[in-house]
Amino acid sequence: MGKLPFEMDRKIVVKCRASTNPEYGKMPEERGIREYINYGVINLDKPPGPTSHEVVSWVKKILEIKKAGHGGTLDPKVSGVLPIGLEESTKIIQTLLPAGKEYVCLMRLHSNIEENEVSRVFKEFEGEIYQRPPVKSAVKRKLRKRTIYYIEILEVDGRDILFKVGCEAGTYIRKLCHDIGEVIGVGAHMVELRRTKSGSFKDEDSVKLHDVMDAYSFWKEDENEKFLRKVIWPVEKAVEHLQKIIVRDGAVDAICHGANLAVPGICELDADIKPGDLVALFTLKNELIAIGQAKMETRDILLENSGIAVKTKRVVMKTGTYPRLWKSKQAGVAETGPRRRP
Repeated sequence: MGKLPFEMDRKIVVKCRASTNPEYGKMPEERGIREYINYGVINLDKPPGPTSHEVVSWVKKILEIKKAGHGGTLDPKVSGVLPIGLEESTKIIQTLLPAGKEYVCLMRLHSNIEENEVSRVFKEFEGEIYQRPPVKSAVKRKLRKRTIYYIEILEVDGRDILFKVGCEAGTYIRKLCHDIGEVIGVGAHMVELRRTKSGSFKDEDSVKLHDVMDAYSFWKEDENEKFLRKVIWPVEKAVEHLQKIIVRDGAVDAICHGANLAVPGICELDADIKPGDLVALFTLKNELIAIGQAKMETRDILLENSGIAVKTKRVVMKTGTYPRLWKSKQAGVAETGPRRRP
């Protein structure tokens, strides 16, 4: 079975051992319900019909919150996985935009063709392809490269082909159907489309709008949090597709103020981080602190005792969650840096 890039086996390596103070911070699942909502995400099953913006607006009304945002637009007629960030989680939900996607598509050929010929052509579209966005698109219609990680025919019924495709963000499935039809030589068009994966959000774990409404009603009427905690996930789920770095307690608050992460502040990290990679910074309690851009690769971080490892880009955690230890040599943050509040 095909996998998106971040789903491949990943290994965490240890730079140093450290312990965490139980008096500060908390495991994501231990957050109080209001904080849990404010730092929550929903894996919503968008129905065909409404726009992604309309669906987000309904979620805001249901949960009585001020801010929400989605992690990748679905056309009105398309259904499936629509990740939605709530309140503070809107700060990072757009990190899902470049994440790999998976779709199940129904394509219709314009003439009959042998099934083995269809299978042969489908295999030609696995790997790097060139696409020109369709006429009705929000981007310039210039030729660009996209990667098809896997494409698999699920069922053939006459001229109707049901297939699954895992692809790089920005791949137009409607255009993919058209191009496959051109190569086969009979023409083809997309009939129906459903998104089944967006980053770490999967179809089988998604919830519907009425599930969200019911869960919120149970909490408001009976103070029963159980269902709300099932339909809402901690913000940490939204960054599972990113490379991960775990930092010591002493570096946390400075990062919350916008400081960059220096090598001494790192305890553990993914084994194949490269300069330029978008990375998620976590506490030892598995709380998301911020999103940053790697300035060093894993090998150098493990070998060096100084230097800036990550440039902080977007802070999620509130200042003061952990004690201020900036002047400590063991803090592991840059002495100077932008002072951005979350």
